[in-house]
Amino acid sequence: MSDRILGIETSCDETAAAVVADGHDVMSSVVSSQVDLHATFGGVVPEIASRAHVELLNPVIGRALLEATVDPHGLAAVAATVGPGLIGSLLVGVSAAKALCLAWEVPFVGVNHLEAHLYAAFLEEPDLELPVVVLLASGAHTMVVLMEAHGRYRVLGSTIDDAAGEAFDKVARFLGLGYPGGPVIDRLAKDGDPSAVRFPRGLPERPYDFSFSGLKTSVVTHVRKHPELAVADVAASFQEAVVDVLVAKARRAAAETGAKGMVLGGGVAANSRLRERALEVCAADGMRAFLPSRSMCTDNAAMVAAAGWWRLKADGPTPLDAAAEPSLNLATTV
Repeated sequence: MSDRILGIETSCDETAAAVVADGHDVMSSVVSSQVDLHATFGGVVPEIASRAHVELLNPVIGRALLEATVDPHGLAAVAATVGPGLIGSLLVGVSAAKALCLAWEVPFVGVNHLEAHLYAAFLEEPDLELPVVVLLASGAHTMVVLMEAHGRYRVLGSTIDDAAGEAFDKVARFLGLGYPGGPVIDRLAKDGDPSAVRFPRGLPERPYDFSFSGLKTSVVTHVRKHPELAVADVAASFQEAVVDVLVAKARRAAAETGAKGMVLGGGVAANSRLRERALEVCAADGMRAFLPSRSMCTDNAAMVAAAGWWRLKADGPTPLDAAAEPSLNLATTV
């Protein structure tokens, strides 16, 4: 039986397809970004995203199969993100995946987008030793997860308001830096002083939970009172506050759970300062750090295929009547 999985990812504004063998061998990974479509609006417009997926998905799938030189009828399964995400976007990918499964007579596997991010590290570290603490930080989610074994997770804490990536976008918008905010703040911060402003670190009394809404408000208030501040210094100080909280809580979780390593996941995991700090604390604590390449931090279909491979082994195919679930959480079985 083939061990190759075609993964499809359309949960938000990235149209992606990939072929992965054995749960870790990336044979192809194609991502078509919609950033330019949404930049004018300062954020993702759901209707525009879903329409773009309809136009882009078939060519992206075709290219992924071509680059992998795989016969579609020889696939072990087609895996697609079923949630969480934007319902219109999810439906495009799920519907396409089910149609291909019927046409090619292969199983369908529904994948939780959050679980897929946990598997991004296995694409480059297939021998990753468990348990590990995963810091999952993106535009929609920020959480600390203890991955005890394949398919067994404990969410130790999560954000009570804005996600880390959302905070980057909102602060960048306020500073007039455009969308998406994470990459531009990361670039500017390299020329700024991270100690220029001591912005608050949210929820110090709650060991694993996050809050970034107050930090965003603090940035806005401070800049309005001190318009002379260099934008690079504001960016560096804001970024340092976010990274401080993310790393401190993940580090504490790793120490208190006896984890063998710390893994970063999600789009914010591409942030250079976060990656630098994660390596520093892991080295200090005698713990391994697993940092997926930047292309595997952001939404992609290779991680979906990897998670789908493990799900197929553990649970078998997903029924074709399974629905897209925009509010799916990590504890939910799809």
